[in-house]
Amino acid sequence: MSDDVQHQLMELQTQFAFQEDLLSALNERVVEQDKELDRLKRMLLALQENYVKLADSLPQSGGEQERPPHY
Repeated sequence: MSDDVQHQLMELQTQFAFQEDLLSALNERVVEQDKELDRLKRMLLALQENYVKLADSLPQSGGEQERPPHY
């Protein structure tokens, strides 16, 4: 093999190694974000359930809010 071809081959191997590292790092980040997204979804569902419970526990005023006594 000529020196030029060997040099090109080494360049390609180096680029490939960097791309493998980058792909691995990106994959790890995607996995982390997926876990975070799942956690946030669970939190949102819990907040929605708490909101419904709180809204159900409030007295129904027929759409009218009572004025405070000082009015």
